Amino acid sequence: MPYFDAASAAPLHPVARQALLASLDEGWADPARLHREGRRARLLLDAAREAAAEVVGCRPDELVFTPSGTRAVHDGLAGALAGRRRTGRHLVVSAVEHSSVLACAAALEAAGGSFTEVPVDRAGRVEPGAYAAALRPGTALAALQSANHEVGTEQPVAEVAEECRAAGVPLLVDAAQSLAWGPVASGWSLLAASAHKWGGPSGVGLLAVRKGTRFAFQGPADERESGRAPGFPDLPAIVAAAASLRAVRQEAAEEGARLRALVERIRERVPAVVPDVEVVGDPVRRLPHLVTFSCLYVDGETLLHALDRAGFSVSSGSSCTSGTLAPSHVLQAMGVLSEGNVRVSLPAGTAEEDVERFLDVLPGVVASVRQQLGAPAAPGPGPRETSGTGLVVDSLGKRCPIPVIELARSIGDVPVGGLVTVLSDDEAARLDIPAWCDMREQEYVGERPAERGTAYVVRRRT
Repeated sequence: MPYFDAASAAPLHPVARQALLASLDEGWADPARLHREGRRARLLLDAAREAAAEVVGCRPDELVFTPSGTRAVHDGLAGALAGRRRTGRHLVVSAVEHSSVLACAAALEAAGGSFTEVPVDRAGRVEPGAYAAALRPGTALAALQSANHEVGTEQPVAEVAEECRAAGVPLLVDAAQSLAWGPVASGWSLLAASAHKWGGPSGVGLLAVRKGTRFAFQGPADERESGRAPGFPDLPAIVAAAASLRAVRQEAAEEGARLRALVERIRERVPAVVPDVEVVGDPVRRLPHLVTFSCLYVDGETLLHALDRAGFSVSSGSSCTSGTLAPSHVLQAMGVLSEGNVRVSLPAGTAEEDVERFLDVLPGVVASVRQQLGAPAAPGPGPRETSGTGLVVDSLGKRCPIPVIELARSIGDVPVGGLVTVLSDDEAARLDIPAWCDMREQEYVGERPAERGTAYVVRRRT
């Protein structure tokens, strides 16, 4: 069964497996002790740190291992904010950061600080000038991912780092998605990453803090990892993580080029074989292994289950697959369609035949799901009433894509220039109805509060 969800967790790299098994025999002792077994463990830990630091592009004494990538982000943000508390308590982030970063921003605000979200364009990329404009005298820290986890867009880290340097603000880079594929642009002050994203074992993150960066670890003092990662280290996992990071970076140029060609095939073929699809993310400045697209009139959870039954493991940023009723914050910030969202992220070694089979299977799967949901092949009757200003479609209590489907079925019942008002209490409608208008060449007039939910007004243009 082809696994196409490497952006969530990559399969364990063979080098990681070999290093893990070997270090289980050699690296079980406490590396802080002076006896023979402890010294042997310490040598393994030091070698792992040196290998990881070489790939990251920092000094070994600037890098510590943490229990996860999320822990690295949390500790990095908290420590840098605490270290610069005299400067202020303002944080700048992009609107498409990983939830671990946005959760820290929300916690800062709840504790009396503040943060600014820098918007992105429809490709998911920040503008360095907009990022610079968000910096102010009280800004203690800025954070920017090197590449987006949902759509693969690479961020202008070098340009933003230069703006931050000019303003005297340290920059934390979340490199979880990109570190396996190449070096992060210079200029960052802190960097966080996670081993299971590059084929290392889960439960290992890394945090690099450049010398000269003000940093005060938050939490009880501990002798481990320079006081920045308390607790006994999982040495076998750390050794495996460092070994696999070095291995994947050595393979990155060749394997990245091969996967980029497969992803380009998906980007070109999906809109050709599946009607009403929007491929999202930057078409050029993107990760080589990841592509995301959204399908009109499709429920993401149903689509993912259908693809799973067809033998393909993929992921989604749709609200229905994340345990919430809100659309993906990344897709929302980009202003693109969120319904029927599919993220394909190819692990190293993905076979061309598996990609071809996915492209063969996808049209039938999408058509089947649309049929199940009653998507319109042509305008038909729906739950609506007429008013003095046009047609009113009552979709209250229904989750997307149903409000969009009912809009599509109703638009043909008003004359060109006529209005259709969709009543919906699903937050995703705020994103998906305007996106539908863009894709179907209709005019999105706007929204207004309704007695229940929100009224979304659309004018028929074609």
